[in-house]
Amino acid sequence: MNYPRTSKAISLAWTGASGAPYGIKLLQCLLSADYQVFLMISSAARVVLAAEHGLQLSANGEKAQQQLLQLFEQRGIAVSGSLHVLGKDEWFSPPASGSAAPKQMIICPCSTGTLAAVATGMSNSLLERAADVVIKERGQLILVPRETPFSAIHLEHMLSLSRLGATIMPAAPGFYHSPKSVEDLVDFMVARILDHLGIEHVLTQRWGYDKHHADVGDK
Repeated sequence: MNYPRTSKAISLAWTGASGAPYGIKLLQCLLSADYQVFLMISSAARVVLAAEHGLQLSANGEKAQQQLLQLFEQRGIAVSGSLHVLGKDEWFSPPASGSAAPKQMIICPCSTGTLAAVATGMSNSLLERAADVVIKERGQLILVPRETPFSAIHLEHMLSLSRLGATIMPAAPGFYHSPKSVEDLVDFMVARILDHLGIEHVLTQRWGYDKHHADVGDK
C-alpha cells in the first residue's frame, strides 16, 4: 500500500495495559489536529478495548480503521487527519524503516511486556520495531505505562529507556484541577502527552492561569 507523505505524521501504539480510554482520546486529538496517524494495536490491547471501552475492534486493519472513524463520527467529533491501522507483520509500512518512519511515537497505554521488549530491542512485531526505529533515529518516543506497583524489573527497563532518550509518562493523572469525571482524568493525562508532543490543545486548564489554583500557594 502507498501512503501519502506528510510532515505531520506520527506513530501511535496501543498495548495490553489497562487504560484504553487514554489511547482512544489521544487518537481523537491527533486526528483532530490533522495528523497522519499510523496506529498499531496488539492482540492484548483488543481484549482491553473490549473490556474497558466496550469496543470489539476487528483484527483486520481496514475494518478496524472504519470502526474507529465511525466511533468518532457517532460522537459528533470531526477529524481532519488520516488514520492507518497497521497489522503486526506489515514490515513494508513507513514505521518499520528509519528512512520513512515518523519522528514521533507514543505507546499509550504501554504494558510492562511491551516496555521490556522495547527496552531490550526485541523487535518481534511491527509495534516493537517501530519503537526501535524511533530510538535509533534519535526521534521522540513516549511510553505511558499503567501498572502498580512497579517491580525492580519494570523500573530498570524504564531507566534504560530514559537513558536512551525516551520519555516515561506513567498514567498518573493529577487532581489539582478538581476533576468531576473519569473523562476529566483522561483529558489530564492526554493533555500532558500533547504538551510533550508540542501539539496545542484546550483539554485542561494550565497551572497558574486559573485563579483557584493560583490562590493555593497563599493558604
